[in-house]
Amino acid sequence: MTRAAGAGSAPNGEAVTTPGTPASPAAALSPPLSQYARCLQRLQRRYAGELPLLPAGAPGRGTLEQAFAALRARGHDTAAALRILRQLVLARLIVLDCDAQAPLADVVRAMTELAEFALDTACAQACHELDAQHGAPQGPQGQRAQLWVVGMGKLGARELNVSSDIDLVYVYDHDGETAGTASGHGRISNHEYFGRAVRIIYALVGDTTEHGFVFRVDLALRPNGNSGPPAVSLDALEEYFQVQGREWERFAWLKSRVIAPRASIADAGVLALRAVVLPFVFRRYLDYSVFESLRTLHQQIREHATRRSAGRPERANDVKLSRGGIREIEFTVQLLQVVRGGQFPELRCRGTLQALPRLAHAGLMTADTAERLARAYEFLRRVEHRVQYLDDQQTHMLPAADTDLAWVAHTMGHGQTSDFLDDFCSHRECVAQEFDALLGGHNGCGKGRCGMAASAPPPDLDALIADQPPAFRARLEAWRGHPRVNALREEVRARLLRLVVRTAEWLRAGRVSEEAAVRMADWLEPLLRRQSYLALLLERPAVHERLLHMLGAARWPARYLLLHPGVIDELASDALLSGRFDAAEFTREIEQRRAALARTGEDGDENLLNLLRRTHHAELFRILARDVEHRLSVEQVADDLSALADSVLAVTARWCWERLPARHRAEPQFAVIGYGKLGGKELGYGSDLDIVFVYEDDDERAPEVYAAFVRRLINWLTTKTGEGDLFEIDTALRPNGNSGLLVSSFAAYANYQQQRGSNTAWTWEHQAMTRARFVLGEPALKTRFDAVREAVIAAPRDAQALKAEIVAMREKVRAAHPVKPGWFDVKHSPGGMVDAEFAVQYLVLSQSAAHPALRDNVGNIALLQRADAQGLLPLGVGEAAAAAYRALRQAQHRARLNEEPTRVQPPALVCERDAVLALWATVFG
Repeated sequence: MTRAAGAGSAPNGEAVTTPGTPASPAAALSPPLSQYARCLQRLQRRYAGELPLLPAGAPGRGTLEQAFAALRARGHDTAAALRILRQLVLARLIVLDCDAQAPLADVVRAMTELAEFALDTACAQACHELDAQHGAPQGPQGQRAQLWVVGMGKLGARELNVSSDIDLVYVYDHDGETAGTASGHGRISNHEYFGRAVRIIYALVGDTTEHGFVFRVDLALRPNGNSGPPAVSLDALEEYFQVQGREWERFAWLKSRVIAPRASIADAGVLALRAVVLPFVFRRYLDYSVFESLRTLHQQIREHATRRSAGRPERANDVKLSRGGIREIEFTVQLLQVVRGGQFPELRCRGTLQALPRLAHAGLMTADTAERLARAYEFLRRVEHRVQYLDDQQTHMLPAADTDLAWVAHTMGHGQTSDFLDDFCSHRECVAQEFDALLGGHNGCGKGRCGMAASAPPPDLDALIADQPPAFRARLEAWRGHPRVNALREEVRARLLRLVVRTAEWLRAGRVSEEAAVRMADWLEPLLRRQSYLALLLERPAVHERLLHMLGAARWPARYLLLHPGVIDELASDALLSGRFDAAEFTREIEQRRAALARTGEDGDENLLNLLRRTHHAELFRILARDVEHRLSVEQVADDLSALADSVLAVTARWCWERLPARHRAEPQFAVIGYGKLGGKELGYGSDLDIVFVYEDDDERAPEVYAAFVRRLINWLTTKTGEGDLFEIDTALRPNGNSGLLVSSFAAYANYQQQRGSNTAWTWEHQAMTRARFVLGEPALKTRFDAVREAVIAAPRDAQALKAEIVAMREKVRAAHPVKPGWFDVKHSPGGMVDAEFAVQYLVLSQSAAHPALRDNVGNIALLQRADAQGLLPLGVGEAAAAAYRALRQAQHRARLNEEPTRVQPPALVCERDAVLALWATVFG
């Protein structure tokens, strides 16, 4: 921080009165502080008669309209009235801000509403004048073609400062020509009409007259910059984005918003504009390639600031552009929004202060960092306003004169200038540190962060290969002539080789395994055309290393990552390995994302299908990461996967019902019953969902409505989109199996299960009922289902007949899954998991009438322990079988993660096999 000395500085550092200025603000200033601002003094002298026309309080749309009407009534034309109105607003804000410490939000909202009102008024006058000369511009069906004034930057974000430019882009919806005048003359093209409209609007808002201007207008952000046409058609804008749009323009359009004409903002055409802008700003996949472009842009800005301050040390105190200034906060926020906003629509907001807590919630920065950046932003923006209040100049530098600086300090609530400067430096240093951490240092990706400079020459592939261990070397050898590698652009190829260099360094240091390095090469190869993944790994070394650890842990994670590569950004979260699945938080997040899509008209079926899949894949990946890092037991993994499936089913069912054209009530009287692994909360990765659908609804339309609902629900769960699928659904356990109705009334379901009537359930269906669970639906149906399940399980049975049927069913299952002699399959061999499960089912069906503790659906391990405790098994047999079942599940889980067969050769798992065989012998003899 450089503090410039100036006239009026006392030896003790306090400011003194300077001739021609009010009493020194540092020498026991008397209110009001606002009177020190030279700008306010001039306004009070020049517009003393007009200042009362603006009603009291913070200016808003209503008071602006009222004051403008009063000015017009005094004989001022539109241009003059708008300019005087601007001066009245500025005078009011200086007083509110400096004397009443008005919130920053009030100040920027007032300036934004002034701009919106001025542009809306100017648009109306331009159209009135041009229509009289040329007739209305026409679209292809004869409708009026619309001009949209798009506010960019701080105007688009509703964050205008008190002496800000307004960045505008003019877009119109249709080419064509005007209708002409009543006499048939004056026809011109829509393009020419709107070009003339832009000139009229500029004259009304941007020209400098005796009353100044309303706003300085900058059109440099339009397509092709200052060489482009003043107004561009929607089709031309879309083509420009696709062919010529540059990375920095994505940051500019992030904050874009149609602000005038006000009447057109709600039109469907504005949604069409939004549909063009959104895919340009937010890419479908994680987009870390923008880091380098933003790094270059920011470097240019810093170099420009350095040149401006050369020999002028006071210019180093630029509140906006200097190191740690407002621009670095905005860049930090916008970069993270652009990177993740394609997949996480809740991040697509325009305001900086609005975005910071969303970024923290998304795990892209800590809550503490977001709060500190928000405090810094508010502080620096308030300082910026005070600097501009002094002389109504578009400046962002702290004043050089000590008296001015002391006034700024006092209006910021500091008794001493030194205290203010300490806060100023503290906030800027906080911002600079966060910005440099994000971009890897102000000169690019620093050595300490990435292990190599981004500008260093790329390594040579041949030299790299020669220095690698055998398996990794052989894998890289295949890249020599690989068409995907050879087709890479030079900068992308350089990224790839730098990743290999870093991987090799970690391999030599023993931080990663050779198997992980080989699997990373396998994973990268088919993704080389999506260069953003290379950029992500290069920009985020922690993600790169965690990815290698996951790939080295097992084969299935590598396959999952290949199917859903976007989930690797989850590895950047510090909370990834420490948490557990939270159903309420999952539901809240996905509903928030859906609401964000709805706000921009993007909540069509396809987008919602993809949203469900992306969110599910990311959550499943978090569970997988904790699993392979041994943060969860097998039972905890199954619990979390089952809870995730429950949540996805609940959200999908709710969305499907809301979008069902034939629905006849607000909430369905409907339930989903889970069986098998879903019912027993023992889901694994990629498990099918065994489901039965029931309803209880007396409406005569109910059978058709719920059948349509279930078909839509199954379609939403099983359809493959560009984001993959969710689950395979198996409904074979419904009454009468695959020949039965897809959804049945609850009464029919209950009668079938409870042996009422001629059409009743088989014993194997009652075995399945031991693991059945109410997953979601009408609460009253849960109570009724639980009663039916308990009645089925506790029904009196012939124990010998039951035993014979279950043993016969076990033989059918075994015959369908033969095992080679000499091998032990952890699931299907004698002494395997199926034996334990059938034994538990027999115990539940034969003994729960007398032993209610067996009726609960608490899983095989707990039920074996309960049977032991109830004395239904010889002492210790149940406990030993429970421990064996847990070990078999763990062995099965590890084998599937590594994509290996689930069979072993003795003596492996012999003790576990014998414990389950002892259980089988005890139960079935």
